[in-house]
Parts: sequence; structure tokens; C-alpha cells
Amino acid sequence: MNFARWKKTGVTLLAGALTAAGLLLPAADSHADPNATIRVALYADIGSKYKSTVPFVTLSSTMGFSLMSGSAQLLPIPANNKIRISLDGYKVKVMDSPTWQAAAEAAKQLQSSSDKPMLFVSSRNGATVYQLYTGPYTSENAAKEGLNRVGKAGLNLPQGQVPALTGSKHLSAGTFASQQEADAVMNTITAAGFDAWKTLVSGTDGSAQVEVWVGEAASDSDLAALRAAVTAALPQLSIGDGATAKPGMMIRTDAGLDWSSESQAFHYQVSGTGAKFMASGNSAGIQLAERSKRIYRGNLELSSLAGSLAVINEVPLEQYLYAVVGGEVSSGWPEEALKAQAVAARSYALTQGTRFDVANVVDTTLSQVYNGIGAEAPVITKAVDATAGEVLMSGGKIVEAVFSSNSGGVTADPSEVWGNGGTTFVSVASAEDAAAVAASKKWYYLLLDSGITGYAREDNIKLTGSKTAAGLDMATASTKDVNIRPLPVIESGASPLGKLNPGENAVILDQFYENGSYSWVKGPYTSADLLKSLSGKVSNSLPSSIASLEVTQRGPSGRVTQVKANGEILQVKYPDLFRSALGGLPSTLFDIVPSGSYTVLGADGSKGIVSSTQSTDILSASGKVTVNGSGTVVMGADTSSRAVTNSPGFYFIGWGNGHGLGMSQWGIKGMADKGYDYTKILQHYFNNVTIVKE
Repeated sequence: MNFARWKKTGVTLLAGALTAAGLLLPAADSHADPNATIRVALYADIGSKYKSTVPFVTLSSTMGFSLMSGSAQLLPIPANNKIRISLDGYKVKVMDSPTWQAAAEAAKQLQSSSDKPMLFVSSRNGATVYQLYTGPYTSENAAKEGLNRVGKAGLNLPQGQVPALTGSKHLSAGTFASQQEADAVMNTITAAGFDAWKTLVSGTDGSAQVEVWVGEAASDSDLAALRAAVTAALPQLSIGDGATAKPGMMIRTDAGLDWSSESQAFHYQVSGTGAKFMASGNSAGIQLAERSKRIYRGNLELSSLAGSLAVINEVPLEQYLYAVVGGEVSSGWPEEALKAQAVAARSYALTQGTRFDVANVVDTTLSQVYNGIGAEAPVITKAVDATAGEVLMSGGKIVEAVFSSNSGGVTADPSEVWGNGGTTFVSVASAEDAAAVAASKKWYYLLLDSGITGYAREDNIKLTGSKTAAGLDMATASTKDVNIRPLPVIESGASPLGKLNPGENAVILDQFYENGSYSWVKGPYTSADLLKSLSGKVSNSLPSSIASLEVTQRGPSGRVTQVKANGEILQVKYPDLFRSALGGLPSTLFDIVPSGSYTVLGADGSKGIVSSTQSTDILSASGKVTVNGSGTVVMGADTSSRAVTNSPGFYFIGWGNGHGLGMSQWGIKGMADKGYDYTKILQHYFNNVTIVKE
């Protein structure tokens, strides 16, 4: 923490609190339904709203589960069995190989590109065939581009084989009463040199049925040619086009689970217009390997969206909250803080409607962090259950109870986040945010005799009792070879700027908490760094280089709402975008400090720029004083001090983590530590609200 912060930024702590009106639920539907389920997008391409895709997902559970089509059980999946699910779309068939090793070596060559390999194993005339593909691709053009890349990959393909574009158009060889009948027909087709697969479909009566689908054409003309070839070779079979759009789940065998050695699993491809299947869950949950092996309660819906596989977790709301509260805050926090988070998270979830089209929420901070069963804990379950059904209400609607990690001592006003105001949103003091640094070490910002400035942790430094002529404390090292760090945190990738040993003196310029959610120092960012980060995030043209960068306007809480570069306003769509525009800052509650220069205000009101390579004359109260370059300490009227360094660029000294709007999570922890119950906590952060239980 910079202990002179409030003097520097001029922040005014406002009385009052924040409320966010529910935007998506009508008043008649604004109470919590204890039996409600919520749809959470894990993988989906929802355009600009959300995009997270994978070529396939790998599912397993310690208990058996089922693959369903509507109410029809297509097949049971035994406990501890892995299965893979992908979308039957455009692909590139790279090769057929008689050996797994040859196919795997080709797959390894393709892994470094954007063309993700998939390897299947099949049987033809009693011989094993390994079939290597890349994809699936979202469109035919994307697949053609993939085909071009695969052709240039320098693969060692079997003689006479060339990669080919495939698609999701199939012929049907009929519906069969048993797996054995289907196997017999499929073997006849593959023996004639055509690819064929058993496919699970839902019958008109809702029962599970087995069909045999033939080929994987990318176009109608390819499909017609395939039909002519199959009919000519196998005139005894009745071949139709009924599989081209029918929803089905094609059964294949995956041989690419591990590229170091062969292992196999069933692989099911979601095929057909509007195809939608469900992995029906159990009390143990279903693991999704590609999502960091997280285990999810409820069901996993598997479908096609924008040419990609969509995976939506449909889960009871209260069970969803077990994981959300555990993902958002620590299970070691006081019970009242956990209850406050549960009510806020429930309220937020119920106001989202179909914000993400096919889902209510996503599993990231775009909505609320949702990491599945692994984030749960008994104390969190207890807190959620104790507040079951409770929501924040205002004006007959559920409040969209937004929150962030740490508001840095004061929550944001909406004008500082979205760029507009509103009568129901105000900033509120949140001194309890300091709970985040209750056990943190402080760091001294030091100036060494060599002119180096940097940070050393307080447990490695001791005061000498001496002061400089300007009244700044002197310090030395309490142990040998104390590293002077570029920022107040130990980072493995950042080399120390220098060392301080016992007996060597340094000037203490300031004190900070260790970089964290409450306070932080970032930089130095050079002109090139900033221009790269600003590109595409501001609507006006950028200068060729940035010589000056300054905060020129703040909102009610002190957050930055305007920044000028070289005297010109950086025009962002809304103020919170400064976080990403300026190099990924934790919050917009910050000061900008140039590292290679400093603006000094003289006694006569004139300004002088002290740079690392120059000096300037400033009129002091006692006369003209020449201020030198690097190593010069500049003290403000509030006794704050900085040093001019040889490192060009800009430092950002800030507080808080997140947009700062609504409830501060570290603030609720601090309030609970002081004995406040969850109702008082919520009513502090959300104005004119009541807690209602349906």
C-alpha cells in the first residue's frame, strides 16, 4: 500500500451503497425457484459473447452414466470407462495405416499446427486399419485450408494415398434390430472398401435404434458419387440418403488418447441437423478431461453450435452454487462471508436469462467462476444450504448482484466502469478490503548509493536511525545479499536489480504492501509496450511514441476515467477498458508515475521536467535550484517521494482487483471478521435491498 494514497489521488469516500437492478427477469418471475436448473456453457462458440472450443471432449466417471437422446437411453457407459465425443463435421482424412506407430508419428508432426489430429481404428477384411484425420473444421473453406496445410506438412504417407476432404453427409444402409445384424452389414460394406459405422439414433417411438451409415462426403455431388459406387459394388443392399440430416451418434474407436503408446476408447460423433445428446450424470459427477479434469454435477448437453462442439452443463441451481462459491472465495473464510457470497451469486445467476443464447452463464469470470465438484467444501455447502432460495430484491426484481475480488478500499461508481451513471448506483467505502493484506509483508522502496531504485521486503531490512537532510529514513540490510527487486513481489522470471548488504545504506522512499489484490505496482511499461497494448482499444489515432502519460480525470471513487498521452485524450469505449488498454492492469484505481522523468512544480508555479539524462532549474522558496537527472529524489508536499531512474517508461501504482462494482469479496471477508452477519454485509454493498426467500 502506498500510505499517502488518498492524498495523492484525492479520493473521496462516499456514503451509500450499490444496487444493480435485475435486467433479464420480469418481476413476476423474480423469486428464486428452489427446483431451478441453470445452463452453464463450458465449451461453445457464441460469437462475440463467448468462445471456447475444442475438437473433442473426453468423459468418464467413477459411476456409470448414460448417453441419452431426449428421454431415450442410447447406451450406458460403465464406471471408470473413458469415452470421447466430437462433432461430425468437415475433416481432412490424412491417411489409412496398417500400423499405429506410423499413424502416431504423422499425428505428432501435425500437433504443432492448428490442425488437431484424431486417430481412429477400424477393421477391414479382418485386418486392422488406423485412420488419421485432422479437424473437425467449422466450415468447408476452413477444411480446405487445413487440407492445404496437411499437404505441405511433409508427412510420410503410404504409397498411393493423398489427404482428402471429408464431411458429414452419409448414406444409410438401414435400421437393425440388433448390434449383430448391424455388424454383419457394416462388415460387408467395409470389405468392399467403403467406410461404414454403426450409429445410434432415437426411433419415432423414443426407443434407441442402431443404423449403419456409409461414407463421409463433403458435398451433395460427392454423396451422389458415393451412392453410385456403393450401389454398383453391393447391389444386394438397400442404400438411402436418410442419414444426411438425421440426428445420430456415430460409434467409432479412438486410438489417439496417448501419442506415446496405443490406448483405445469408444468415440461418439454427434451428427445431423439439430443433433443434441446428453451425458446423463450421477451423484459422483462426470469428469471432463479437457476442462482441467474437472468433475461436474448434473448433465452435459452435447450439440453443434456455429460448426463447433458445444458442451453445456445443466445442473440444479443450488448445486451450481456449491461450486461457484467455492471457486469465488476461500472455504477458510468466515461463515457469514460465505453466506453473503452465496446470496449474491444466486441473485446474479437468476438475472442472467439467456445472456449467452444457449446458456444462462459461462464458467469463467465473464459470469462467475465455476470449477465443478473440486471447488466444493462442506462449509460452503452448509452456507449455500443455509441461505437456500434467498435472493436480493429491489423494486420487485432480483438484483444483478455483481462483485469483484477487491475494490481497493472503495467500490466503483458505474460511471467509472460503463461510462454512464444511474440513480441506483453509488460508490461505498470498503475499508475491510485490507483483509487481503492482513498477513502480508510490507516492502520498502529504496534508493541505493549506486543510484539503483527498487524494492526489498521488510524482514530483510532494518532502519539505521539516521535520516537524510530532507528527513527521509535510512536503512540497511539485516542479512547478506538482500535482493533489490524491480517490483514489490518475488517473481522467478524477473532478475534482481542489485543487492544490499549490512553496513551499506539506502534511502527509504516509500512503503508498499506486496503485490496482490489490494495494492500493486506494475511496470515499467515502455512507449512501445503501451502502444502495442493500446492498439485496437482506442478509437482515436495513436502517436508514434508516448513521451508523457497522465491521469486527467477521475470518477467519484477516484478511479481513472480519462488518460492523456502526449496531451491527447485516449478515447476508450468505456473507462474500465483502461485495464486492458494499459497492459492488463488489475483495476482502474491507479496513479501513473514516469520512471525516467518527473514533473516538478516550482515555488512560482512553473513546471520543470527532470529526466534521467538532463537537469532543470526550479525556483524554490530560497531561490533557484538546479535539479539533476538519474538518482534525483523528488519529494511532494505530502512527504511522498520518488526517484528519477535510467529506466524509461511508466509505472502504475494501484489498488484493487477487478471492475470494483458492487460487492467486494475481500471486503465481505473483512466485515465478517469484524462480526457482521451476511445480511448487514449485503446491505452495506447493495443499497435499498431486501433479502427474500421463496
